[in-house]
Amino acid sequence: MKISLWSVGKAHEDYVKPGIEDFTRRIIRYYPTEWNIIGTPKNAANDLIKKEGELICSQLQKDDYLVALDERGKQMNSEELAAFIQLRGNESVKRIVFLIGGAYGLDESVLKRADFTWSLSKLVFPHQLVRLILCEQVYRACSINRNEKYHHQ
Repeated sequence: MKISLWSVGKAHEDYVKPGIEDFTRRIIRYYPTEWNIIGTPKNAANDLIKKEGELICSQLQKDDYLVALDERGKQMNSEELAAFIQLRGNESVKRIVFLIGGAYGLDESVLKRADFTWSLSKLVFPHQLVRLILCEQVYRACSINRNEKYHHQ
């Protein structure tokens, strides 16, 4: 299984970039992992969310397992996330895509396409920080699945 971490917006900002790179390298020890930063469509002021949705859907493969991060999604603790990822591997999912939407959220078409909608928290975080939290939590889940010490250091 491959893990793809997608985010709509600009490149990683300096204050999160080293952490994102570090946790991404750690995840790679378990699964091939990649980031896909999807630029905000230009000249789409009135239809921004819709245009972002079209761009996202055009890059998804039909057998991708899409996890949309959305405040209305289901919350999981770290052990539940670990079991969730392990189950996708057991189901022979080729690629699991964790998607962070743009500043105004995700288009309904993307939410309908999603196989699972996940909320990190009831709190609202800046998109750049969500990237760091996402890759740290995926790494934590991988370490739980391997019964490694990171989870309870």
